[in-house]
Amino acid sequence: MSQTLATILVQAPGLLTTVQDLGREGFGPMGVSPSGAADAIALRVGNRLVGNAEGAAGLEMTDDLELRGLVVRNQEQHRVDLRHARERAEGGVLALTGSDFGATLDDAPAPLWASCEVKPGQTLRLRSTRSGARCYLCVQGGIEVKSFLGSASTHLLSGLGGYEGRALRKGDVLRIGPSSEAFWKRAVAAKALERLSPRKILRVTPGPQSDWFPEAVQKLFYANTYRVAEESNRMGLRLEGAAITEGAHGKMISEGVSLGAVQIAAGGLPIILFVEQQTTGGYAKIANVISADLSSLGQLRPRDEIRFERAEFETARALLIEQEKLLASEELILQ
Repeated sequence: MSQTLATILVQAPGLLTTVQDLGREGFGPMGVSPSGAADAIALRVGNRLVGNAEGAAGLEMTDDLELRGLVVRNQEQHRVDLRHARERAEGGVLALTGSDFGATLDDAPAPLWASCEVKPGQTLRLRSTRSGARCYLCVQGGIEVKSFLGSASTHLLSGLGGYEGRALRKGDVLRIGPSSEAFWKRAVAAKALERLSPRKILRVTPGPQSDWFPEAVQKLFYANTYRVAEESNRMGLRLEGAAITEGAHGKMISEGVSLGAVQIAAGGLPIILFVEQQTTGGYAKIANVISADLSSLGQLRPRDEIRFERAEFETARALLIEQEKLLASEELILQ
């Protein structure tokens, strides 16, 4: 039997590493946004690979999005010691999902999108990204931290949840939950991984104020290519490109806003609200990213180029149902 790692010692936290689960829903009226994994699909699949419940807490490691143009990124690396508290422990099970951070386990390549058995005292290193913005580390048993409003997720803006409400630092020791499940080699099927891969053409439904923008302006919005700005973070993704010069620009009473809402700010450029969004806003919302594409937002880096594609509400619902069926299917995981 393979036992879960009792502790993780953080030796080098990288640019931004936080404890995240699937977030805390239902507290928007209190002004608390959900937070949670920026790429929820990667976290859910990672937990399945190690035998956890899909919503178990893992580590979200970010590259580039909080970098703000720093040029020494390649000298940074994430590094954690994988240690078990029991003297005769047999080790544990982990899985890495999301973007490829060039992971190694004691200098040997660590698999991506597959489970991996580890021994006490081994060291996992993750370097600069080779693809998207975030990589997830899921460990059998999950990360154990004090729950805040029913969730283990770190809310950086408010300093609540997760591990002391902050990003991890060198020397932090994280407790791992108990598990005695036997190790099974699991990997995500290539066809499923292709279907779940992040998109750069984001499908959106019309926003609550979409009719405030003339038809010609809406055509321009969907025809434009936008670039993710350096100032983007977990609260929102600012976009650069051709400004929307006609329509409402901050001339409305603040109202509740949803995850993935595309606001047109006063300068005419879009902002996509993300997992640590403010819960109200006074900018008109021309569109909203569909639920099936929200995880793609979590893998966007500064300077990435994206476009928007209009989808009808019925299509958005059908795409989400199709995605959820794939995530729940036996075709997802190879054993």
